[in-house]
This record gives sequence, C-alpha cells and structure tokens, in this order.
Amino acid sequence: MTTRKVALVTGASRGAGRGIARGFGELGYTVYVTGRTVSPGDAKGWDGSVLPGTVAEAAQEVTRAGGRGVAVVCDHADDAQVAALFERIRSEVGRLDVLVNNATYIHRQLIEKMPFWEKELDAVRILDVGLRSAYVASWHAARMMVPQGSGVIAFGSSFGGTCYMHGPAYGAQKAGVDKLAHDMEHDLRGTGVIAVSVWMGPLVTERSLIARETNPEQYEDFLKDAENPEFTAHIIDAISRAPNRGELSGQTLVGAEIARELSVTDRGKERPSYREMLGSPRPKNPAAVY
Repeated sequence: MTTRKVALVTGASRGAGRGIARGFGELGYTVYVTGRTVSPGDAKGWDGSVLPGTVAEAAQEVTRAGGRGVAVVCDHADDAQVAALFERIRSEVGRLDVLVNNATYIHRQLIEKMPFWEKELDAVRILDVGLRSAYVASWHAARMMVPQGSGVIAFGSSFGGTCYMHGPAYGAQKAGVDKLAHDMEHDLRGTGVIAVSVWMGPLVTERSLIARETNPEQYEDFLKDAENPEFTAHIIDAISRAPNRGELSGQTLVGAEIARELSVTDRGKERPSYREMLGSPRPKNPAAVY
C-alpha cells in the first residue's frame, strides 16, 4: 500500500495540529489531516479577527515539507464521520503508525480571566471535542494498530493537566487525556502499540500570537521561548523509535524534557521545561482494578 509511515493528526486546519502535521511531513510521513474548515472565516481569534487556515492548505503544507498530505473534512463530534475517516485510511494505505489526538473545541472565552460560571456554558464542549473525541479516535486506531503489532497513540496535552489553566473545563480535558494514555497503556501492553500524552509548552500559533497582543503581560514572556509545533511531531516520532518505548508508554511526558533525552531539538534549540513553575505530571500508578 505505502512505504511511508502513516500518521493521522486530528484538528489540523490551523494551530498546533497544523504544525504537528507539517512536522511529520518534514520526516517523510503520509499525513492524514482532519478539520472542519474548508474556507477561512469559520474560526476567530481572541480579538474576534478571522483566523487563516483550511484543512486543504494544511495538507498542502505537509506535501511541501517533504511528506504526503491528505486532507479529510471531519467533524470529530460526529462518530459516523470519524468511523468513515478510519475506514478511508484502512482502504487507501492499509495501516496507521501514529495517531495524534489534537482536535479540541476552543471557546472564545477560554483565556478570559473570569470564574467558570461567568463564562458561557458552551465552554464545556471541550469535553466533547477534546476528550470524548480522543477516546473515539483512539478506539478506532487501536483496532488498526493492534493487528499490525505496532503504533503510537499520542495525546496533545499541557501543564493544565495538573495546574489551574484557563479554567476547570480546560483542565479536566487535559487531565482526562493524560489518564486515557495511562489506562490505554494497560490494555495495550504486549501488543506493540504504545500510548503517551505529551505536555507541550507555549506554542507559536495563530491564536497565541493574538493572545500576546491582547494579553501581553500574561503571554509575552512565555512566547519568548515558545515551541514550534513541528517540534512535537519530531518528539512523537522519536518516542516511536526509542529503545525504551515500552517504558514510556502510559506516561505523561513533558515534551521539552523527553526531547532532551531523545536528542530532539526545535530547529536546533532546546526548549525549557516549566515543571518548576507549573507542576509535574502524575506518575504511572501500577495498581489495576477490574
């Protein structure tokens, strides 16, 4: 079917997902990129401006970077569309090496400094597209990867999994995907498939650049050492090839830290960990109850 490794990056019209997809393209992957945006205007920045980016443009960037980009319009709130996505991958290339669960609902009030009950209730949708959607995609991915005896199910997460960040809905989503990786490892053990959650640092994205303009006191310093999102793709690829990949499975990993361990840099630069400032991932718990 294909000699290239195959990755699926969900929610890749723009932002972290688009950069992660591009990073896999730099490594020569065939990358299926999903998103809902077919023409600019569907997504807005924190200041209300229209954000650029479509799923087709993201796929083109993957191809220009050296891989093969495949655009798939998919709403990850719709289980039927997700099932069709995986069936398409199965029929077209016959395998899946990496799933990156990145699709996340971003509410317009996410970074506003107000208690959760003063934000619109709609902010809770991050638990539908962000947590539940990651479980659904991982379910489909496991049904492809386990029979082939290899694969990586990765979750894009952040320090918000343990510290207060953007409110309880955001925090619950990040803590939730960390736990999905932890528990999926138990079920995947011995299959050749691993699951990891990666805490990314501040990222250079369309929204973060707007955030720096609208909240300079909060974001200016963070963005000085911000990660390029392609960095996360290179980290996940290195994890997939690591001699200790089995030990890494189930862990929540600080991207900047595991990158140093695996000799991965961000365009030649090491990125800082914010562990001392924002806290540590929860360790793996060996207990299992059925």
